[in-house]
Amino acid sequence: MSFKSKLKEIRDDITTTFSMGKLQRNRTNRRGRAYIAPELGGGSELLSKLIEEQSPWANLPPELLQDVIKRVEGSETSWPGRRDVVACASVCTSWREITKAVVKTPEQCGCITFPISLKQPGPRDAPIQCFIKRERATSTYHLYLGLSPGKYSMIHCVSFDGFCDMSKLLLAAKKIRKATSTDFRISFVGSDFCQTSNTYAGKLRSNFLGTKFTIYDGQPPCPGLKSNCKLQQKVRSIQVSPGVPARNFNVATVSYELNVLRTRGPRRMHCIVHSIPISAIQEGGVAPTPLEFNNPGDDQSPSLSASKVKQPLIDFISTSRAESSDSICSKMDPLVLKNKAPRWHEQLQCWCLNFKGRVTVASVKNFQLVAAVEPCLNVPVEEQEKVILQFGKIGKDIFTMDYRYPLSAFQAFAICLSSFDTKPACE
Repeated sequence: MSFKSKLKEIRDDITTTFSMGKLQRNRTNRRGRAYIAPELGGGSELLSKLIEEQSPWANLPPELLQDVIKRVEGSETSWPGRRDVVACASVCTSWREITKAVVKTPEQCGCITFPISLKQPGPRDAPIQCFIKRERATSTYHLYLGLSPGKYSMIHCVSFDGFCDMSKLLLAAKKIRKATSTDFRISFVGSDFCQTSNTYAGKLRSNFLGTKFTIYDGQPPCPGLKSNCKLQQKVRSIQVSPGVPARNFNVATVSYELNVLRTRGPRRMHCIVHSIPISAIQEGGVAPTPLEFNNPGDDQSPSLSASKVKQPLIDFISTSRAESSDSICSKMDPLVLKNKAPRWHEQLQCWCLNFKGRVTVASVKNFQLVAAVEPCLNVPVEEQEKVILQFGKIGKDIFTMDYRYPLSAFQAFAICLSSFDTKPACE
């Protein structure tokens, strides 16, 4: 039997067992949400036992198993072929642990494999190219992986839904208007935007004028940065899943400058990423990289409870102001991003930025973000000029998004979503 035939047999076994587990969950609890995305790895204990007992692949020697997974991971470097790597991690516990040890982070390999990859920093060398599809009728936004520049000209000739079917859905967001603000709820799937769901990734919230946005992450920040990230938790009288508390950690803020004089030009914005220290872009710096999701059912540590978090927040705000007067340059200061200054093109009579062919339609939504650093931080000039995130329009309701280290796909997507909200005072 060939290697590909064995891999196909493994995937068939996983699909059959997953269907059995899903049917069992539907019978035991018809009132709850039975759907769990297979790639999120949130299976029940019954499903794990069935796989380990029925699958003949669970007892392979670790050395042989590691060699098999390395061959699969090395041969499939892009989607949809990379689903084989996810299938290997879904066989059983031993397969999953070895697969997690073999698969590298996006910063190291430039590939997105597991859902946790969307919360990890992007590669340092070349950006990860994505695109966003806006659905005006449903007020939803879908982030896909891929879409090379050569396919731009085909969008107007062929239905764009075909490109979405061939691409990998990374994240989805739904716009929810409120009386004094607007929320963009971000999910790992395109059909469930409930904050108490296990597919909830975070949200973006605007102020009344649409000039300031706050990015909330559904997962707590890495240790050592919890003091920078504020916790917002609302007590609700009714929750869909009582065992899954809705937690939102303030990890970044995006601000747009008011355009009082109504001058022409792109929007001016800056972003403060509290969850990433400025030292991440210094020579030898490392950005926080979560390796796994926290189980929502686990009891949180006392430092993350609502009663314990309130006091450190006050201390952080007061001490940060005191430290800023004594030491302006600190390695623990948050990363600040700013607009890359455009240039005025005399022949075209418009503001221009070099998007390297990734943006083809002029729009006030287009932007490029670079790091804003103080001279005392000794950040190399090439690192200061490097575009960390760029976003631009290529067609009707179609936008490209390219991000790189130290931002993650979730953070980049949330920042780009802020460009879709109405800003009459900034244009």
